[in-house]
Amino acid sequence: MRTLLRLINSYSAACCGNNAMGYPKGRDAVLPFGRKRGFTPRAAKSNRKIPHGFTVGYLILTGLLAGLAAGVQAAPLSIEITRGVEGALPVAIVPFDEGGRAAPEDVAQIIADDLARSGRFSPLPRQDMIAQPHQAAQINFADWRVLGMEGLVIGQVRTAGADRYSVQFQLFNVFKGDRLVGYNISTTSRELRRTAHQISDIIYEKLTGQPGAFDTRIAYVTTSGPASFSLQVADSDGYNPQTILTSKQPILSPAWSPDGTRLAYLSFENRRPQIFIQELASGSRERIASYPGLNGAPAWSPDGRRLALTLSKDGNPEIYVLNLASKALQRLTDNSAIDTEPAWSPDGNTILFTSDRGGKPQLYKMSAGGGEAQRVTFNGDYNARGVFSPDGAMLAMVHREGGNYRIAVQDLSSGEVKVLSERSLDESPSFAPNGSMVLYATGDQGVLAAVSVDGRVRQRLALQEGNVREAVWSPFGRKTDFESLQP
Repeated sequence: MRTLLRLINSYSAACCGNNAMGYPKGRDAVLPFGRKRGFTPRAAKSNRKIPHGFTVGYLILTGLLAGLAAGVQAAPLSIEITRGVEGALPVAIVPFDEGGRAAPEDVAQIIADDLARSGRFSPLPRQDMIAQPHQAAQINFADWRVLGMEGLVIGQVRTAGADRYSVQFQLFNVFKGDRLVGYNISTTSRELRRTAHQISDIIYEKLTGQPGAFDTRIAYVTTSGPASFSLQVADSDGYNPQTILTSKQPILSPAWSPDGTRLAYLSFENRRPQIFIQELASGSRERIASYPGLNGAPAWSPDGRRLALTLSKDGNPEIYVLNLASKALQRLTDNSAIDTEPAWSPDGNTILFTSDRGGKPQLYKMSAGGGEAQRVTFNGDYNARGVFSPDGAMLAMVHREGGNYRIAVQDLSSGEVKVLSERSLDESPSFAPNGSMVLYATGDQGVLAAVSVDGRVRQRLALQEGNVREAVWSPFGRKTDFESLQP
């Protein structure tokens, strides 16, 4: 686990002296599994060596003084499209009529930015629009056909009382001249940006047949200097970043609850690794795992009732499942190898995990109730940090190719592996909730990236200051009922 080892070195040098905890220093500490010797964390109760490259989120066994800071504004991520689909769908998002009173957000611009960021649409620049209709009766479809547009979005934003707004939008097929969808949405100034993302989701799904994922969030860990770490949550476009937790020591392995209201993560308070669950709205949290030895790699079950973990309380890193209501703990794996990085299948019946029981890290699966483990990956000598796609049809993983560690996807039906990323030290893949993109950390400081599962669309997400790692995409947001507009 390259990111974690960098953080170990920073802590060791700043607080304890170089190698004060017995970890390798310098370049050895950041190289992935298989490239340098292994090492044994002092708190582990096994003679088994822990190799580099296991992104388990539990190998730092140091003290941590954490401060809860829910709702604190943080620096935004800037998102750049580095590659889009050839022949992206041309659409026009006409500026919404605001009735002479400027709204706090430019809804039409947010929608255009969302669609452009997907890489699948090419919004028409406003300066190239030869008309700006706001109602269906004002549309001359011939104008938009001349401009080569295939989709047209018009709308209005109106005040509807104290701090309330009514947003209307309509989507048209330019060539047929008919309306595809139209809604009236009641919202607030605070929720206006989210309303724009919801409209983007509707448009995206209507034009592609796939649900949009603009009304979602990402969680990630930032670092600034050797002893300043924070867990942050931002909208999928990088706006509205909020600091959830701050610490003088590393924060690792954030994992979203299925309903998107809580995060599980690894902390190091009381000089031992512990797993917490924190509510985003209130900032309240609960310690749910503080066993002797290693505690790490939390993964929520799809129903939100259980958490899969990696624990070494019995002497060797193994996969366990914790019932969050009863706190009953079930051990799943029992092997002399290192078993780590559990991930649930979407139906909750299977757990995927990384193990070196075959000699080198590969992905295995087993029943969520226990049983025999079956190897899943055979392409290459290093496959780790596996996660299921939302439909369960493929896996994303860290795959070694020619000495480079890259993000790849594997089709579970055919076994075909497709390498998606292009850097040499990519890690921590996370699917968008609609399965269209994979978010991951790059080897570049302060930079995340996202790539479509077919490799045709690429995004670069950069933090203005500091470093950013451990990113994970949220599930879909809460469902909202909208009022349909009459044609």
